[in-house]
Amino acid sequence: MKARNVVKCVYLGYTGYMLYFRKNISIFFCFLVIFGCTSQPVQEQIPPQAQEMAPAEEEPHSSGENNDTENNNFVEMRPPVLDRDELTVAFSKGHVELDFRMSYLASEAQIFTAIYEGLFSYNPVSLEPVLAAAEKWELSEDKKQWTFTIRQRARFDNGDPLRAEDFRAAWLSLLEPERESPYSSLFDIIEGARDFRSGTEKDPEKVGIFAPEEKILIVKLNSPASFFPAMLCHHSFSPIHPSMLKKKSWNPDKGDKNWTPPVSNGPFRIDTMAEDSIIFFKNNLYWDRRNVSFNKLTIKFTETAQDASELWNSGEARWISGDVNLETLTDRSGIQVNIMFATHYYFIRCNAKPWNDFRVRRAMSLVLPWEEIRRGYTLPAETLIFPIAGYPKVDGLTETNYEEAQRLMKEAGLTDRDKMPELVIRLTPSRDAARIGGIMASAWKENLMLNVRVEVIPFERYFQSMKESNYHIGSSTWIGDFADPYTFLQIWRRDSNLNDAQFDDADYEALIEKSMMEEGNVRLATLANAEKLLLDRGAVLPISYSPALNIIDTGEMSGWYPNALDIHPFKYLSFKDFRPLPGVAMIN
Repeated sequence: MKARNVVKCVYLGYTGYMLYFRKNISIFFCFLVIFGCTSQPVQEQIPPQAQEMAPAEEEPHSSGENNDTENNNFVEMRPPVLDRDELTVAFSKGHVELDFRMSYLASEAQIFTAIYEGLFSYNPVSLEPVLAAAEKWELSEDKKQWTFTIRQRARFDNGDPLRAEDFRAAWLSLLEPERESPYSSLFDIIEGARDFRSGTEKDPEKVGIFAPEEKILIVKLNSPASFFPAMLCHHSFSPIHPSMLKKKSWNPDKGDKNWTPPVSNGPFRIDTMAEDSIIFFKNNLYWDRRNVSFNKLTIKFTETAQDASELWNSGEARWISGDVNLETLTDRSGIQVNIMFATHYYFIRCNAKPWNDFRVRRAMSLVLPWEEIRRGYTLPAETLIFPIAGYPKVDGLTETNYEEAQRLMKEAGLTDRDKMPELVIRLTPSRDAARIGGIMASAWKENLMLNVRVEVIPFERYFQSMKESNYHIGSSTWIGDFADPYTFLQIWRRDSNLNDAQFDDADYEALIEKSMMEEGNVRLATLANAEKLLLDRGAVLPISYSPALNIIDTGEMSGWYPNALDIHPFKYLSFKDFRPLPGVAMIN
């Protein structure tokens, strides 16, 4: 997932926030080490601290629980919750694409936890896959065929039963070549999916997705993939109601009073959608509706960080996810900071001469003053993938070697400055992007004689501009979509729709293909080799691992937990029955 606001996710200058983050860094680091790379679900695998959130079709949800809450930043109490059946959340303003086949932003992924549900969903504490629309699964002896049974009670919000065919049709439509879905390459582990999405194979029957019965879905993989259930938590693997499959746009046109929300199968349904808000109501036909506490959910989109702060101070919004002015918060007890499985990086586009020569890209990397570039970041990144448990250590980008850089440029035949093509660095309009872009430009001008031009693109256009071809250096913040290194490495595959760098390397492809036939530590070692190649060949320039910032009072809200993907399914959220006073701990 791409983070919508690079500034927030990359560099936060507010001193109090950074001190708070440093104070808690060891706790969050331990969490991510434990988080690891295992994704194989167990039928009833719910951690003890989240037992009350386990899907249950018969037992009503109890929102009361006692929890010790730190409140060391309390300044002034906000107004209390007035309506315990409603929740208002504030997100930063930006376009929201309701058609999940065309979505790629982290903010959209959070919204989709309200309206769409796949075979598995995220456990809000551990991020392990939890059975959702599927009630059970079976794995063949060769570990390549997965058979899922859809819940009998699973329905769309219009009352139509949820069928296996709704999954099959949705996945095949996402794979249609003309759609160019951002996440279509995630499906490449499925037999025949890559050939179908590339247009090499026209027959959808050749793709390993079958619905032999109304409630039975069979998926055949190219090779064993123990992380497949974790991947299935991603919104790209949701079902689609037949009426929505061919609909051109799921979003309302401006001024369209006849718009109808998309038919969906999640715990909530959309009632109205405007530029500044989306209003949801509880889906009373949802199979696990008894465990959904809120009857109404409102997401407000704020223009500025100060707007978000005012919504928090007034008590209207009980969760802020996005830009917020921390200095004007009257109650800072809700500041939540944690490490994410996320990295901010720059990349070099590899599709045009001379940048398609990895010797040139390697030389560009070798003249950068890495310590200066990463200065000021709490979690400077030398590698693309955060060092999570079980993943081998990868030697990152730290070396500055002018002599080797000059040798590589000479070997590539680039010694005459007058014949050098212009190098365009495309930046966001942030202070830190200007700082890093300036350092890079100076290093490349002075040490490699490159002709460098820097251009700034507004935030609202920046991500889309990465699809253009008239620049050479861009930046991104990528949040892992599931708990596995592949979520970062699949971006750089030659036929990935997310490959803005246009990286195309046969050795890299061979390593990724090799990993598809492996399991466990052997597979992780191969993926680490692929990452090392990516770094050594200069396609990616890592800057920092990104923290997540949320404003939410966990003393009053149940079901919200800091996690490495910064995704918090709306289904599990509820107000606690009793909120302790500031500085008062509850004793069981």
